[in-house]
Amino acid sequence: MIAITGASGHLGKATLEFLLNKTSPESIVAIVRDPQKITEFSDKGVVVRQGDYDDQASYVSNLVDVDTLLLISSSALGDERVRQHSNVINAAKEAGVKHIFYTSAPNPSLDALFSPAIDHFRTEKLLIDSGLTYTIFRNNLYLDILPMVLGDAAQSGKLHYPAGAGKVSFVLRNDIAEALANALTSEGHDNKVYDIGAATAWSFGDIVASLSHNGKSVDYIDIPNDAYATELAKHLPAELATMLAGMAEGIKENDFNMSSPTLEQLLGRAPVSLDTYLKSVA
Repeated sequence: MIAITGASGHLGKATLEFLLNKTSPESIVAIVRDPQKITEFSDKGVVVRQGDYDDQASYVSNLVDVDTLLLISSSALGDERVRQHSNVINAAKEAGVKHIFYTSAPNPSLDALFSPAIDHFRTEKLLIDSGLTYTIFRNNLYLDILPMVLGDAAQSGKLHYPAGAGKVSFVLRNDIAEALANALTSEGHDNKVYDIGAATAWSFGDIVASLSHNGKSVDYIDIPNDAYATELAKHLPAELATMLAGMAEGIKENDFNMSSPTLEQLLGRAPVSLDTYLKSVA
């Protein structure tokens, strides 16, 4: 059986949809805090179990008959997130799970500018040290977040963002979900670490060039990160503001410039490109 944690989130639901095209619903376990959030899958025969990242015991019982687990990283940050991931890894080991897939981030390290990459570095170490077979998907930034970053740039003609000339191998969340479903149901992924992103990386100069159309141009204005962080802090909780400012700084330093053919190989087709995505949300 294949189990998925955080199955009611965007990535979890998308992965479930693709898995249903590849295996029987009764061989899929969806673990969520609130089963009412995924009744559309229980109605299709998917086994839905209630579990909380903070409750290791609940995961032990939920994973007893599971061979492969997709650990979708929790939405917490810092020590809380690592503790939650540790609970799931320890429960999987106790329950007899053989293989854990984990959703990580590019260039995880203890001194990463993008704070979640610190959490992912620590979790990757826990997973590798557990002795369980692992597959790590270091997922790049979602194309899906671009509308939030771009704001009204297409209308105003200006994009203010502190990323310099740094590039990102943006990837559509649905493409990650399909690749996960393909890998979860195939062989050859034991103890592999995959950089998951487009084969091409794009700068914000490339993005505004793609936004410019019908005679209207969009200018990219590289602003100081300090000014960006100050503005974020006026509107967002401190931890989230710090994370977003760190993401921009990481982009500038090319921490997300991780072009790789792996995603295309896992999909068996080219992933959705920047131009295609921007046209779809125009």
